[in-house]
Amino acid sequence: MSNQQEEIFLTVIEQNKGIIYKIANSFKKDENDKKDLVQEIIFQLWRAFPSFDDRSKLSTWMYRVSLNVAISSYRKEKKKNDVIVPLSESMMDFSEEAEASPETQINLLQQFINELKELDRALMLLYLEEKSGKEIAEILGLSEANVRTKTNRIKEQLKQKFSKINA
Repeated sequence: MSNQQEEIFLTVIEQNKGIIYKIANSFKKDENDKKDLVQEIIFQLWRAFPSFDDRSKLSTWMYRVSLNVAISSYRKEKKKNDVIVPLSESMMDFSEEAEASPETQINLLQQFINELKELDRALMLLYLEEKSGKEIAEILGLSEANVRTKTNRIKEQLKQKFSKINA
């Protein structure tokens, strides 16, 4: 890679670092694990950067590479450890006062999303980022119809989980 390409790459990373950090935060809980994942994502983006073409938007390409790295890391870790993430005390507080708390609702939503399969979690991350169905389909390699169907099914699952807690 030439010096000019290196500078372009560093600029791209700086301008789009939010994508990388959002994905790392969605797939890892431990700060060191997040840092490791961010580093791995940037490394893979670096390796793939020379082959980037303008068929898709740069942010779409970054999401695709970043999600593939995160999902791959998650699968390796799951095979190695098969660990269940412990719930924080705030997630376990189901008093009426806590149910009304937006923070508690957000924590529960994050917990429920973390329980989804990797692809569904990635889809919901992009959905919550307000990406269009077309862009989500392009990033995840799915049809737009499949994205709509999966999104609706996942939203229904999440609604059911919330209704069970609030019952």
